[in-house]
Amino acid sequence: MEFLIRLCDHCVRVLGVDAAGLLLADPQDRLQVMAASSTQVWQLEVLQTEIGQGPCLDCHRAGVAVVTTDLAADGERWPRFSPACRQAGFAAVHALPMRYHDQVIGAMNLFAHSPGPLHPDSVRIAQALTDVATIGLLHHRERADQATLIGQLHTAVSSRVVIEQANGMLAERFGLTPDQAFRLLRQYARDHNRRLTDLAAAVVTGREDLYRPEPGSR
Repeated sequence: MEFLIRLCDHCVRVLGVDAAGLLLADPQDRLQVMAASSTQVWQLEVLQTEIGQGPCLDCHRAGVAVVTTDLAADGERWPRFSPACRQAGFAAVHALPMRYHDQVIGAMNLFAHSPGPLHPDSVRIAQALTDVATIGLLHHRERADQATLIGQLHTAVSSRVVIEQANGMLAERFGLTPDQAFRLLRQYARDHNRRLTDLAAAVVTGREDLYRPEPGSR
């Protein structure tokens, strides 16, 4: 979970995109949302899996990149997903397959506020990052049996639920948006060398109190 969240954050920092999300296939080849750079993107990725349409789903099925450089002009492609994206402030999406040879284990979604294609260098870097992550996950799968993988997938989903619960508590306590609460939680974990999921669990159970953010630090 920590690794996948860092991967999304790294993509946002180095690629010039505004947000990223990642979905992995479970043992039944159904995509599950594993990580996102913001709660807003997490909700969009969940929407894809619920309505059965969107760039990551198409990317995973075909095993090739799926790009929409202008959601406003290409709204008929995903009639329910595209309006939700635009309402969230995104104008373009780029989905890259997590693929190694003939194995496709998921997809990475990159979101941009402005329409237009990614720079070719950014596309190459994004695919390289995705390929490295894919190889690492496949090597891990080779060492784990099916029961272990299912258990880890359930643990990852449960961890994200705990993070969302902590986000909600912090947002209500400090008057923050969900994304501001997520950034506060993540920064606190980094500053104190804590695992994000452990910190979130401590916040939910009342074992840890975070400081109110200073004005202008949101």
